[in-house]
Amino acid sequence: MNGNKEFSDNLKKRIYNFILRLIKFTETLLKNDDVCKITRNQIIRSGTSICANYIEAIAGCSKKDFTNFLSHSLKSANETKFWLALLRDTNKGDKKEIEHLLKELIEISNILGSSIKTLRNK
Repeated sequence: MNGNKEFSDNLKKRIYNFILRLIKFTETLLKNDDVCKITRNQIIRSGTSICANYIEAIAGCSKKDFTNFLSHSLKSANETKFWLALLRDTNKGDKKEIEHLLKELIEISNILGSSIKTLRNK
């Protein structure tokens, strides 16, 4: 059980650090560009939701609650991937930073998805 706590603490820190970097990235987007304005707000909302739902999951009372909040976290991660890809494909923001953020987010999403799959198979 201690291994699970360590794993969840490490994942929580990883997601939190990702969000800090994501917020710093959004601060570099052009302030007077409509696409950047909309995308900045959406990315902050969906990005912070990844961690908020993960924290709710690990505080959950039941396996069902845990799985449900993990699913919400994964959905928020998928939405954040969409907004980052949109910025990349409209040439808004630093491409290298977007690629780094997408790579990290894909890894986080894979962990969340794998955890959900394991829970549903138990």
